[in-house]
Amino acid sequence: MNRAIRFVPPLFGAALAVASVASLAQPTFGNPSPTAGSDTSQRANASADQAMYRPVEYVNKNKRGPALVVIPGEIKSNNATFLQKFTANNIADYGELELSNANFKVLERADLGPVLKEFELAYNLGDPQEARKLLGMGKLKSTKYVVKFDILKTEQVAAAQQGFDGRAIGNIAGALGAFSGSLGGARAGAVGQAAVGSVHTGESTGVWVIGMRYKIINAETTEQVAQGYTEEKMEVGAKATSVLGVSQSQQGGVSLDTMVQRLVQKSVWEIDSKYK
Repeated sequence: MNRAIRFVPPLFGAALAVASVASLAQPTFGNPSPTAGSDTSQRANASADQAMYRPVEYVNKNKRGPALVVIPGEIKSNNATFLQKFTANNIADYGELELSNANFKVLERADLGPVLKEFELAYNLGDPQEARKLLGMGKLKSTKYVVKFDILKTEQVAAAQQGFDGRAIGNIAGALGAFSGSLGGARAGAVGQAAVGSVHTGESTGVWVIGMRYKIINAETTEQVAQGYTEEKMEVGAKATSVLGVSQSQQGGVSLDTMVQRLVQKSVWEIDSKYK
């Protein structure tokens, strides 16, 4: 019995291969901004690139970690800006993401359902009897550790600013031109006064320090297995220049969201390195 052999031309086969690879590529999106590609767009995007999420290469990623639950920690800072932006649940979400990336078996807090508050209370108060009772439910039976991330510090520790206002020097240039007594000197003085007087520059920088503590708790005994602390600086700056009506300004810095995620990444890197 003859079997038909299907012949695929080389060029057609290569096109199919390229099409299949293209179909697996990550989606890309356009930029509808009217300033896309302009100088201001490039400078703003260059600053934003520094704040983009970057995955961490955890040293023991190839080793499977024990089962754990991340519970919301405490925010002990009194800073109003931080408290408006973050809750303990936000930080726990970052913790679950990064611990999963480090190949720990992260059990969903959602599996706790309505007893989540009781679960948190049992570990925060160190009540082993209540903790063991809650761990007897469903998927939580395999839990080895309970992990929490606490924010202990958010404060602005330094600020600096400087600027230049050309009006004073412009007035001097105008006065010197008028003092020369000639029409040409007066005109030159007026032009100098206008040019120098139009120069305005300003620059300001603020530096914050944010500190995070992590705790690893034995799921059955509620005893603390380990803890660690890390800090990061967050710098926010702005500058502006104006000369003869032409102005330029720029502001930026790492956001609080990015700072918290980076602190979680540093903490998880330490947990992955020492406690797997």
